[in-house]
This record gives sequence, C-alpha cells and structure tokens, in this order.
Amino acid sequence: MSPRLVAGVDSSTQSTKIVVCDAETGAVVRTSRAPHPDGTSVDPEVWWRAYEDATADGMLDDVEAIAVGGQQHGMVALDSDGAVIREALLWNDVRSAGAARDLVDELGGAGAWVDRLDVVPVAAFTVAKVRWLRDAEPDNAARLDTVVLPHDWLTGRILQAGGGLRGWTTDRGDASGTGYWSPVTGEYDADIQRLALGREFGVPRVLGPAEPAGVTDAGLVVGAGTGDNMGAALGLGLQPGDVVVSLGTSGTVFAVQDTPTRDASGQIAGFASADGRHLPLMCTLNAARVLTTGAQLLGVDLDEFSRLALAAPIGAQGLTLLPYLDGERTPDLPDATGTLGGLTRANATPENVARACVEGMLANLVAGVEGLKQHGLSARRIVLIGGAAASAAVREIAPILFGLPVHIPAPGEYVGIGAARQAAWALAGGDEPPAWQVAYDHELEATDDDVTAGRAVYERYLRLQRQLHG
Repeated sequence: MSPRLVAGVDSSTQSTKIVVCDAETGAVVRTSRAPHPDGTSVDPEVWWRAYEDATADGMLDDVEAIAVGGQQHGMVALDSDGAVIREALLWNDVRSAGAARDLVDELGGAGAWVDRLDVVPVAAFTVAKVRWLRDAEPDNAARLDTVVLPHDWLTGRILQAGGGLRGWTTDRGDASGTGYWSPVTGEYDADIQRLALGREFGVPRVLGPAEPAGVTDAGLVVGAGTGDNMGAALGLGLQPGDVVVSLGTSGTVFAVQDTPTRDASGQIAGFASADGRHLPLMCTLNAARVLTTGAQLLGVDLDEFSRLALAAPIGAQGLTLLPYLDGERTPDLPDATGTLGGLTRANATPENVARACVEGMLANLVAGVEGLKQHGLSARRIVLIGGAAASAAVREIAPILFGLPVHIPAPGEYVGIGAARQAAWALAGGDEPPAWQVAYDHELEATDDDVTAGRAVYERYLRLQRQLHG
C-alpha cells in the first residue's frame, strides 16, 4: 500500500518551501520552493502566489493533510471584510522600536510584562506594530478590524481557496509571539490590546496542538500551523537538554520545557511550543548575513571566507566584532551598528577579520544559551541548524564558543518538516505527535583548552558590548 502523505509549508522571510512527508515515518518524499521578495514589509498576496507556484504540477495531489509554519510576529492588518489594509510588517521591520519602548514603560516596565505575558515586547512583536500603526497611520488604524499573523493568514487563504474557511485561527506557539496572548493563562489580554490600539480588535481563535483549522471541500485536512521556531522544534523532536541554535537570516536559541521562563530582563522570550509546552527563545536580527557581509567586505566567496577564518587563531588576535549590522533585537539595540573592536596594525589581516565575523555572530548567540542556563535549563548539547550551519568555519568554531558538544542534523527543511508532523498529528489525532526520527550527520566537540580560549573570546565580546552600549 502507498503511504499516507502529509505536507508542511515553511513560509519564511525569503521563500515558501513545501515538504511532503510519509505521515507515519516522517520520511521526506518530495520538496519544492518559490522565492519571496526581499524587504521588511510585503503584500501578503506575495505569500499566496509563492504557495501556488510551489504547489503547482500536482505537488499536493495525494496529500491528505497540510499545515503552515510561518515567520513569527508579522502584523497582517485586516478590515471588517477581511481585506488586507496595508502591507504586512514583518518581524525584522524595526520602525516599531519606539512603540515597543513606549508600551514597556506604559505597563510599568519589563517586570510587569513578564508577570503578565512572560515576554517583554521589542520592535519585532506584533503588539509594537499595532501601536506603531495607531501612531503613524491613524486612518489605517481606524479601519483595522482584525490582526492575524503570517501563518494565520496563509492557513486561512488555503482554506478560503478550498471552500473551508470558517474564521481566522492560530495556535499557542505563534500567538505567544504577539505580545497580547499569554502562554501562562492561555488567554488574550484585552487590556494590552487597548494599550496598543486604544481599543480591542479582532483576533484569531487559538487552536490546540492537534486541532485542525478546517477541511477543504476536497477533503484536505488543514492543521493549526505554528510559528517557524515552534515548527523547527517539532521537526527536530527536541529532547530534554537539547538547545537549538538556528543560523538563518535571524539567529535563534531555543529549547522546549514544561514551565514558563519568566525572564524579567526580556532577553529570553517565554513563548509557547507547538506541542502544548513552553519554548523559551532568544532571537537576534543578525546571523548568516554577518558571514555574507564579511565575505563581501573581503572580496571572497563563502568557501574562501571560511578558509580564511580557520587560518586565524582562536580570538582573531584580539579582534572582536559586535555584529549588529541591521540594528539588533537581542540585545535590544534597534539603532545600533556593527563595531569591529581591538584593531591594530598587527592583527589587521583578512584571516582575523573573517574569524572575528564568525566569532562575533556566534558570541551573540552564546548569550542566549547562557540566558537559558540562568533560568534552570540543563544544556547538554547544541543542535545547530540553518543555512550558516553548513559553513566549515562555523562548525569548527561553534563548539569552542558554546563549550558544549554540537550536533548537526542531516540537511533538511525542519520548519516544513515540523509543520508536516503537525499535519500528521491533526490527521491521526491523539495526545502526542507521531514519532518521527531525526538523523544527525555530525557530532563535534572542542578540547578543554580550546573551550577555555573560547570563553575568553566571549568575555571580551561582553566587555566591548558593555563599553559601547552599557
């Protein structure tokens, strides 16, 4: 008999990817993708056109269920007819930085937000974008009826096209990144909505982890969907002690645990996971692009950039990069720029510059791992994913900087795989998602001496950060 098939959609900043999997084993049967335009705001119809392109030529003909993993936080503003009012603001649009600061102050500071929602909003969060809309575009704010997230909108569009849309829905994972839904209480916070917009606004219904969003007229089960980081966690099947470091456009550090984090500093956001638990997460704006920018600066391709970085000693002979090239989300420095510190005539070499780029990018994420540890997480290994995980320099330097074994899964679209696993769960029902196995290609460790040297690199990074940014 042919296997039952399910599909996962990864609707990211850069593209739409479709992964079709065996519903029982998780084996990937086929994949496709279509690009998105670059930018920090976009007409959501772009996502739909990319989805149509990626699912053309019978891609979903034998698929029984589908779910969407989408980029977190983006604001899709709808009027009373469900029409999009303006381009969606994406997570990496920092024009809402001032609005986030105002919201934090108006509620009584970071501690008040953590007590209420287990997060402290920054520019990326939907609640800050809603406040920005109120202040910057009052006419659009007056038209606003409902706010949905990117994955919510695409899920609804799939159901609408198939005749099965019965209202907007979301899931716990993505809802926890809005800044007005609490993963602790499981409820929307009307007071926060009024604080953001001056009035309440429509929000999607929050589905359970295995609860379908609907069924199309053709019988395709559409799962709840989730945020991209929650999808990746589900796709990787994380175990206690696993800490994911994802190096894509953004950098993220996250783990799954049973209890809320409650980090009053706001560095660790207390999100919900896609399986009903919690997903403490730290996110940076700058990750893989630090490497591509470094390669461009040195006039080399990424392979040569990696070779240069590995030709330099640990610590790049004193060079330290604060990699805030596009501003930064964590630490909360939306207006910052990158800084190369410690430059001398002796260490001004292409090798050291390349090494400093890799070490700086990773040091920013080491801070996230350290933050999780401070909140009781027992980290036993790093699970390294994302495009930059393919870099030979990243692979060699990561265990030195993190001071933990680094395990690299076999190449795969883990957000899409996680969404497919959620679709399989919606199809089969039950208390737990299907048990899919994850293969690992590399298990890397550093020597004790190298870990000690890596710790010195991280401490120098922290000193420069404090010196320049407090």
